[in-house]
Amino acid sequence: MTAPIPRDIPDLPAIPGHSLLLPSHVPATAVVAPSRRPPTAVFRLLTALAAAAGVALELLLGTPARTLSYFSVQANILLTVVMLLSASRAWRARRPLPASVTGATLLYAMITTLVYHLLLAHTTPPFLMTDATAPPARWHAQWAALQLLHTLVPAAALLDWLLLTPAARLHLRQAATWLLYPLAYLVFYLTRAAFLPPSTPARYLYSFLDAEAHGYRSTLANALLLGLSMYALAVLLIGLDHTRPTPVRRRF
Repeated sequence: MTAPIPRDIPDLPAIPGHSLLLPSHVPATAVVAPSRRPPTAVFRLLTALAAAAGVALELLLGTPARTLSYFSVQANILLTVVMLLSASRAWRARRPLPASVTGATLLYAMITTLVYHLLLAHTTPPFLMTDATAPPARWHAQWAALQLLHTLVPAAALLDWLLLTPAARLHLRQAATWLLYPLAYLVFYLTRAAFLPPSTPARYLYSFLDAEAHGYRSTLANALLLGLSMYALAVLLIGLDHTRPTPVRRRF
């Protein structure tokens, strides 16, 4: 036996917390499909080609094992891959790469150019060049590779971030994660030097991280100072990302 259906249905109580039904912020990319950006794709492709050319030139001028051990060369290889992927996504109207990836790539490019111009550009023979008796043509090729890896490509990466990348995508929590690679590189750098014979030329690739000349205490102190500077640079980039103007929205 079932209960009779009431003639009048009582009023439903009001839903508490009506503010929960207010519209929330939804990113534009969640509802609007990205559009094709051929100029952006071409610029990123040219940046990737410049980075790849610099790495290839360094590999021709030196031994692969030594050349690939430099932080600047590794950072440019990463930038080449990221720029190629970003160019493909911009050309095919795909969503951009995660900001954590592109932000890390930008940070490493900025570290490359700042360390070179502040600490290494004045050295003789030039950085990445150990043969002081090399012919002029080799010196000119070395200079071209240095400018590609440490000036032109980082500048292009910075312009891509400022002019072609939406703002306010980076977060402070990412800064510490980005330093994992420089820390891993430091471990690789010291381990590599420890296993090489003492008579090996350029056993320590960077003069400010030369444990044989300065001792491990001074070397680790310099590494700590560099690490703090890298973290400060990462925080600065994140702060600028949230204060810089957003590029024209219709292009994204």
